Amino acid sequence: MLFNSLQFIIFFIVVTVAYFSLSWRGRWVLLLAASCYFYMVFKPVYILILFGTIIIDYIAGLWIEKTHDPGKRKLLLVISLISNIGILAFFKYYDFFSDSVNHLLGLVDLGPAIPPLGGLVPQRIAEWMTNGAGQVLLPIGLSFHTFQAMSYTIEVYRGNQKAEHHFGIYALYVMFYPQLVAGPIERPQNMLFQFHSYFKYDFENVKAGLMQMAFGMFKKVVIGDRLALMIDYAYDNPYEQNGLTMLVATLFFTFRIYCDFSGYSDIAIGAARVMGFTLMENFRRPYEATSITEFWARWHISLSTWFRDYLYIPLGGNRKGELRRYFNLFTVFLVSGLWHGASWNYMIWGSLHGMFLVMANVRDKWLKKAGITLPQNALVYGFNLVFTFSLVALTWVFFRNDKAPVRRSFDILRNIFTLSWDETVRSPLNTVEMWFCVFLIVLLLVKEHYFLKIPTRNTVLFYSLFIFLCLVIYFFGVFTSNQFIYFQF
Repeated sequence: MLFNSLQFIIFFIVVTVAYFSLSWRGRWVLLLAASCYFYMVFKPVYILILFGTIIIDYIAGLWIEKTHDPGKRKLLLVISLISNIGILAFFKYYDFFSDSVNHLLGLVDLGPAIPPLGGLVPQRIAEWMTNGAGQVLLPIGLSFHTFQAMSYTIEVYRGNQKAEHHFGIYALYVMFYPQLVAGPIERPQNMLFQFHSYFKYDFENVKAGLMQMAFGMFKKVVIGDRLALMIDYAYDNPYEQNGLTMLVATLFFTFRIYCDFSGYSDIAIGAARVMGFTLMENFRRPYEATSITEFWARWHISLSTWFRDYLYIPLGGNRKGELRRYFNLFTVFLVSGLWHGASWNYMIWGSLHGMFLVMANVRDKWLKKAGITLPQNALVYGFNLVFTFSLVALTWVFFRNDKAPVRRSFDILRNIFTLSWDETVRSPLNTVEMWFCVFLIVLLLVKEHYFLKIPTRNTVLFYSLFIFLCLVIYFFGVFTSNQFIYFQF
């Protein structure tokens, strides 16, 4: 079910009203049933996979807690992690692996040796798993709820979280509909106790939640999907475009992906807030970052901290010398690229960010050793801001081209870097619409810099702003079948 649909609005109203009408016991049952329905709207059969992993992790958590033998505890954790990673790898990376291996074999005339995923299962099951074109459909949000489930068993193993004995509550922790398919990726310490709590109706929470949802929808359908009209036009036929057109499309995509993903997070956090739940912040003005390190402290915070706690630190973090630290940083971002999708473009995107971070650390170490302190003034700040934004924007080319050959991404970059300033932008939008897009981007930046959270304490102001936002969304929103970009992960 898409957040940017009338179906979701009706679903949200019905579930929320029913939620506040029930006792605690009825509430968790309602939310679990609603979350199952929400997920099954996309592809009903895949809920069996989700429940399979829920059962495995629930039992593993209980056994890890009551087992005192270190070896058995580690074995139980490994079984849980393998089951989660195995399912993720099977659906998300099998075809990528088989295509890559078969391509290499074809170079030496050995022919394809590994069958596609759809050929490994019975015909009836294959029909359930594929779309009309015969391509295997990835269970929606699989990467997100897999990581959330893994954090539970890891935290139980580490002794930071008691095992959840209530199966329904644990299932709800994994399936809570606001953040089921695209995060934020929560930790059990933040969510499990909330599902055991009884939240009274709080009008302040309702106002704050609805306002955040409205602005998230504004970012998605008014800004993000409007920018997509220009982006799709350019990127679907990049060899027919000049460098200036591709530069504008790339800059638009830089803001489109932010509006799309942070918009989803706003709707998710706001929907949970209305019912009294608190989800973690996922974005914090990322394009105001003055370094790549700061960018990743502001962008997709729940994923960045997940990789820090469950991959970077276990690999040794910065405790085993400089070279090992650089290796760990690069590895984390290479894996992050792979997490986003089975594509060489994603891996290059992640590798570039890993390389940028390593280079920044080497630079800082050299400056410190040389006793050089960079001046802190507006000029340096502005340069760092523009330089960081430029690096992030240009690497988004690989992200946007996820399904295209890698060569196309490099050709687009070459086209951008060799543009001539006497070129004109080619666009399906007229001049007024293009400038309206620019105005929306500026409005977004100004709003989020000065009013990251829209004030809702004053009830009259809340109603005025909320109704105004709803009208703007209705009259200026681009209502197409565009799903949220991160749903595919």
